[in-house]
Amino acid sequence: MSDPTVEPEDVRHVAELARIDLSEAEIEAFREEFEAILEYFERLESVPAVDATETDRNVLRPDEPRPSLSQEAALENAEETEDGYIKGPRVS
Repeated sequence: MSDPTVEPEDVRHVAELARIDLSEAEIEAFREEFEAILEYFERLESVPAVDATETDRNVLRPDEPRPSLSQEAALENAEETEDGYIKGPRVS
């Protein structure tokens, strides 16, 4: 990689943001994986851009409204609900 490499401090910072504890061996393993990921992004930058042509078209079905589950049916299997919505765990 031509740019500066990923330092162990960078991995520690990301781990701290994610609130996970890593051993020194895990830090080194993640550092190597992060470098490999950044190398893939660098390779993508070298892929030439392709101009869109008239043959490019949406091959998916048209986006049309159609009947779906009622709110009651959608909430039927939820562990916990509140005011008509699925209640998930608190993330902070």
